[in-house]
Amino acid sequence: MAEYWYNVQTHQIEEDAMSDWTQLIGPYKTREEAEHALEKVKARNDAWDKDDED
Repeated sequence: MAEYWYNVQTHQIEEDAMSDWTQLIGPYKTREEAEHALEKVKARNDAWDKDDED
């Protein structure tokens, strides 16, 4: 089964991690999940920032 990765430098989805791991977010089970990687990162960061404020 393929894994999908989001490349933060090229902003492209990669199947089975073709780039250096320092450029990748993932793995994700589907291409669609990988396409929304930055949204997930932002949501997690916002949640952590909110926890820090409390």
